[in-house]
Amino acid sequence: MNRDLVLHHLTEAHDALTEMIEGLGDNPDYGPGELFAEMPHLYHHLNTAWNARDASASEAAHVSPASFKLWSSFPNDLPMFE
Repeated sequence: MNRDLVLHHLTEAHDALTEMIEGLGDNPDYGPGELFAEMPHLYHHLNTAWNARDASASEAAHVSPASFKLWSSFPNDLPMFE
């Protein structure tokens, strides 16, 4: 497992989620538009933490557009409450 890459993306997801929670709690005007804009960013980091967990340091440093798209996609190997 590429611990550095996973840690990076989980930290980014944590920061994004913290900002979303604070926005919802502190800003009465935070609404569906803000949520719509921020959710893909959050999912990108969560999905990449999982999908790229076995990427080499070289792969992580030089991400191709195809890998970026694949890593950002919702995982297809995690059972979701089946």
